[in-house]
Amino acid sequence: MARSAVVKRKTKETDIRVKINIDGEGKGRISTGVGFLDHMLELFSKHSLIDIEIKAEGDVHIDDHHVVEDVGIALGEAFKKAFANKKGIVRYSSARVPMDESLVEASLDVSGRAYLAYKIKTRRIKLGSFNVGLVKEFMRAFVQNAQITLHLILISGEDVHHIYEAAFKALAKVFREALKVDERVKGTPSTKGKL
Repeated sequence: MARSAVVKRKTKETDIRVKINIDGEGKGRISTGVGFLDHMLELFSKHSLIDIEIKAEGDVHIDDHHVVEDVGIALGEAFKKAFANKKGIVRYSSARVPMDESLVEASLDVSGRAYLAYKIKTRRIKLGSFNVGLVKEFMRAFVQNAQITLHLILISGEDVHHIYEAAFKALAKVFREALKVDERVKGTPSTKGKL
């Protein structure tokens, strides 16, 4: 059972192609025109062991918002397609990941229901030219289109880069665990029989 997908999304503002392989090796080839987003998604790919290819072009001459949000939409759609058959998956996972002085907790339910609880606030709103408020927009678009429940909570931290790096690494860890296939799980991991 191949757990992979390709999604293309083209609007007047962006042109995006996403390819993922859940059962990959953590190979990330990311090019969005938004350096910070590229870096975070490469971390996510590496630590989740999910192969991710993203090629995105958009109106970054205006700002990064459209590209960041639309990459979240397309990546979420790709995940939803790739794990459409949820039979045998672990389904739930939580992880706390440190990055020097920062600590972020992520909890995931591959539920078929979209919900984001996002509790990360930082003292700075910019990292270089990147508005870190766009991370929440990315996560919201990703969660909505993947139809997952995700909680991201900052436990402690000061360095803004470390906080967001810990967040994406925590996201990677919970995806790596929740999407594992456990041969003891028969069918869909729900008493309803469907996710």
